[in-house]
Amino acid sequence: MTTSGTSRRTFLGLAAGSALGALGLSACGTSGPAQPGGAASAPATGGGAAGTASMWALTGQPNQGIREDSVEAFNKLGKGSIEVTFFQNDPYKAKIRTAVGAGEAPTIIFGWGGGILKSYADAGQVEDLTSWLNENAAFKDKFIPAVWKAATIDDKIYAVPIQNTQPIVLYYNKMLFEKAGAQPPATWDDVMNLVNVFNGQGVAPFSLGGQSKWTSMMWLEYLFDRIGGPEVFDAIYANKPDSWSNPAVIESATKVQELVKANGFIKGFSSIAADTQADQALLYTGKAAMLLHGGWAYGNMKATQPEFTSSGLGWANFPTLPGGKGDPKNAVGNPANYFSISSKATDEEKAVAKAYFTDGLFTDAEIDAFINSGQVPVVKAAETKLASSPDAAFQQFVFNMTSQAPNFQQSWDQALSPAQAEALLNNIDQLFLLKITPEQFADAMNGTLGA
Repeated sequence: MTTSGTSRRTFLGLAAGSALGALGLSACGTSGPAQPGGAASAPATGGGAAGTASMWALTGQPNQGIREDSVEAFNKLGKGSIEVTFFQNDPYKAKIRTAVGAGEAPTIIFGWGGGILKSYADAGQVEDLTSWLNENAAFKDKFIPAVWKAATIDDKIYAVPIQNTQPIVLYYNKMLFEKAGAQPPATWDDVMNLVNVFNGQGVAPFSLGGQSKWTSMMWLEYLFDRIGGPEVFDAIYANKPDSWSNPAVIESATKVQELVKANGFIKGFSSIAADTQADQALLYTGKAAMLLHGGWAYGNMKATQPEFTSSGLGWANFPTLPGGKGDPKNAVGNPANYFSISSKATDEEKAVAKAYFTDGLFTDAEIDAFINSGQVPVVKAAETKLASSPDAAFQQFVFNMTSQAPNFQQSWDQALSPAQAEALLNNIDQLFLLKITPEQFADAMNGTLGA
């Protein structure tokens, strides 16, 4: 995610069995280790004094510092004030779900969009921002269009994108590829050929932190899209009967198992945890040639192996498949993080929150801060600023992935309900371990529709 070491967990984390739960993931949601630190700053209460709005957000640098600076600058504008409280990732998920359900949420709610946001919207706990955004079209137009999808429920927008975008990227070790005289894979046939090439050299073709499960999910997310197009998961998201039995689902699951059987992944992948970044270490130490992982992995590797990221790390889009219906420019991953406004806040608090959105988010200073930390902010204005960044090559690649994507599919464990997400990750784990067939996987997931 960034040089801060913030991991995918910050984005995805959904799990059944707790109000919000955490599946043990990283900067994106159901993914990654918890952030350092604990609650900080202003009192963790939902209300505020006249002209004051409350905000809950996550600990962890650099984003915590960037948010603190942003709030401080806004509070000097005379348009109201924000009191922000920071929480570690996993405790936050439990606390915010409870607070929202009790009608005691802060004015400004940090979130991930998708399934959790839908539950808030369905319960009338967050403000419908559609009309306000239409009235503030210039503000809405600041953003890369693809990031609005995860904030939209039934054609209504309930959240504003914040922070950075993190599509899933195919990373590779340039030195291993040069030694093998190989190029990064452009097609699935290339993938399977490279499996033979690297196995022949005693190098694992792909690293995989399979213990974390969400890392395995990334493969299916891209395969569903490349084979069947966005409509395959769209039908699943809409809970259409038997939508997991789509032929593209079966073919995707079959491709995954063929890759496993061909020793495409590092030996013992099911015991490797992505939360500790062990899967990334296998890439930069030369034990694995490739890694499918989130955009945040670049910052994590830069923090520990700056020389590798500057000269030994390559990146590419996910390969195409013969006859596939999905656009090769489609992306999957985490479009952004989001801020919502509690419907229980007072009109005055809501007005302060909206003023912060228009005048406090993505100022030039904030955009620069995100870029300088190795991230790609989710606004169009970032593009012209990336050229002067020391990480320009990677950041421009990520910006283009997001801005040019005809469809940016939010990570499934964020998009789906907590109950569906938990079942999904467990069944994906079984699929990769070859303990169930593609058909059994589809049947099991069909049973979760509507859950």
